[in-house]
Amino acid sequence: MEERLLTVNQLETTFLSEQAAVNAVRGVSFFLNRGETLGIVGESGSGKSVTALSLMRLIPQPGQITGGEVLYHKAGQEHPVDLLQLPRKEMRSYRGKELAMIFQEPMSSLNPVYRCGDQVIEGMVHHLGLSKAEAKTRAMELLEEVQLPDPKRIFKAYPHQLSGGQKQRVMIAMAMSCGPGVLIADEPTTALDVTVQKAILELMQRLKVAKKASVIFISHDLGVVAEIADRVMVMYKGEIVEQGPVDELFRAPKHPYTKSLLACRPPLNYRVRRLPVVADFIGAQTTADGTVAVVAKDTDMGQLLKGARITAAEQRRREKGLSSRPPILEVEGLKTWFPAGRTFWGQPKSYIKAVDGVSFQVRPGETLGLVGESGCGKTTLGRSLLGLAPVREGSIRYKGQELVGRHPDDWKALRQEMQIIFQDPYASLNPRMTIGRAIMEPMEVHGLYGNNVERRDRALHLLETVSLEPSHFQRYPHEFSGGQRQRIAIARALALSPRFIICDESVSALDVSVQAQVLNLLMDLRERYKFTYIFISHDLSVVKFMSDRMIVMNQGKIVEEGLSDELYNAPKADYTRMLINAIPQGILQA
Repeated sequence: MEERLLTVNQLETTFLSEQAAVNAVRGVSFFLNRGETLGIVGESGSGKSVTALSLMRLIPQPGQITGGEVLYHKAGQEHPVDLLQLPRKEMRSYRGKELAMIFQEPMSSLNPVYRCGDQVIEGMVHHLGLSKAEAKTRAMELLEEVQLPDPKRIFKAYPHQLSGGQKQRVMIAMAMSCGPGVLIADEPTTALDVTVQKAILELMQRLKVAKKASVIFISHDLGVVAEIADRVMVMYKGEIVEQGPVDELFRAPKHPYTKSLLACRPPLNYRVRRLPVVADFIGAQTTADGTVAVVAKDTDMGQLLKGARITAAEQRRREKGLSSRPPILEVEGLKTWFPAGRTFWGQPKSYIKAVDGVSFQVRPGETLGLVGESGCGKTTLGRSLLGLAPVREGSIRYKGQELVGRHPDDWKALRQEMQIIFQDPYASLNPRMTIGRAIMEPMEVHGLYGNNVERRDRALHLLETVSLEPSHFQRYPHEFSGGQRQRIAIARALALSPRFIICDESVSALDVSVQAQVLNLLMDLRERYKFTYIFISHDLSVVKFMSDRMIVMNQGKIVEEGLSDELYNAPKADYTRMLINAIPQGILQA
């Protein structure tokens, strides 16, 4: 018989505001057995992270746990302990030692002013009573266990000196330092490369077995959950709508919301013109008493994809005549290098060759996918094309015009033609500017549409184009979800009616359902306005869905290029095969 480690009964967590009380977690009940991995999936706002924070009693104000019990079955004790009833001081003794958490964003959860090693040893000194010397020895062992290169350097390093994957491993070392019974991993691989993600998942599996720990793994990536979890529960609007063994639930989902999450993922074994979205499976209905109820739609997946399924990228190329058009962009021998260090006299000691001798072409109306790991040069290449990064050598011709060496003032006219959608809409939108003003600003800079009345009308039209409401015009960025902010960024990029758009990791951190909506939007805009895209991502399934041709980059160079389907189905380069093999297969690709 399996040994129960954690039992959650009717958990309720509420956030109070001046307007109303928001029930973020409503009557959630589940259990966790010793040595088991439980996956929790759902969109942003479904209550996944709030559930995890409630278990740790880390809910920030104005939130509070308003009901339920969290029973922890501690080894050697006859009766379980209700963590929600413990005094604060006693609860602190459980955090880190009995239950530990790997937070979603290691840069914000690691203290930037303390060295990584000091943060790893802190819990061991506090919970295990080790001396600093003993804790340091154990910390070095942990850093080796999580396969960090040069543990001595990592121990002394500050968080900003490490890559995203390295920071995440430091967080895992911190979480495992006191040998907790329950490890809660909240989106631990979000926005990581597939290769780094694979390494992190394998590491967590090894540590779970070695430490005999149980894991609660929270993610919106169903492929990752299928790979790592034994059981899975699906959350929607603060409630559990379905749970069961991972293979059973993903092969034969019963709830329409689970079906919609599975359908939203870009398929790897065939192509569709449009991805299904949650709205295809679930609708809202106002009841007699005025409340809004969620209702399931009678959706047939086969019928939904009928007419949307296509055989290959080559079919679109033939239909649109893409291959016969002269290139809109020609890149030859492009090099963008950055100094890696300077001498006393200011001369570079060596260079980081971010882009090193890259050549390719893009034809009008085409979508060129650019894929590779972080640090391979994808983003630097995109920024170099738009004059946002200094080019050392080479040629960039747009519609026959040479862009390398142009004076900054000469770029203004080209900005109308060439735009970029940045990866992080948090950072690329001014928090002090309403989204209406953010969309109107480039029109004012370029003197378009005569006056602000016409510009406002254009901005409202763009909001409608990206499926936002006119009432959103006066709101600020913090009032929107991640998916909505990304749509605002798209609307702003469209403000100047460009012809050529670079999408830089524009869906990498979005939920699978929101990602499907944004990808469908980008596809619709491409067909409506005849855009040419360069689509940059580390997610090969997304690049394959979006692009006609694909380029694979590694260490600043192009290692392979070709039609998306051909490159995926018959890769020639070992590096490309490694990227494909790192994609979580699980049971979702069966």
